[in-house]
Amino acid sequence: MDVAPWHLRAAIDALEAGGLIACPTEAVWGLSCDPLNERACMRLLATKRRHWSKGLILVAADFAQLAPFVDVPSNNALKRATATWPGPATWIFPATPHTPMWVSGDHDGVAVRVTAHPVLRALSKRFGGPLVSTSANPSGREPARSAHQARRYFRGQVDVVVPGALGGLAKPTTIRDVATGHILRR
Repeated sequence: MDVAPWHLRAAIDALEAGGLIACPTEAVWGLSCDPLNERACMRLLATKRRHWSKGLILVAADFAQLAPFVDVPSNNALKRATATWPGPATWIFPATPHTPMWVSGDHDGVAVRVTAHPVLRALSKRFGGPLVSTSANPSGREPARSAHQARRYFRGQVDVVVPGALGGLAKPTTIRDVATGHILRR
């Protein structure tokens, strides 16, 4: 499931230019962009027809990439999250002032995941930071389960489609509150 160097380079070039990419994730195809690029994030949200207030998920190759965006409420909270990473577990951490409002939305927290998916990990490592990761579907539609379906949903609106296989989960990752461990989305 490794990413060919030319696919990785094309995706990184697109991300650095403020573009959108589609790529496989743990369960569904996702759309990604640079979370610090407001224009790219607003383009992603418009493409999905998703309101910015809902917030976005950040994925990373390691926790250090997420550190500028999250406040750690306690050592126990951090242990709770890191015990599930890298892996298909998304946690809501309190957001730092550095976290853009288009990422956190109307929330005081930010959803983050240290992924084990080889394509997402390679992209994040090569990009040198976290990526936005949201399901590749217009709001209200089923998430794309193939590159073909992602292309059909977003014909001409995505700059690069990175090939690869899904991670094998039946549905998107569970989202939990890091302070309490409570499940917010199954």
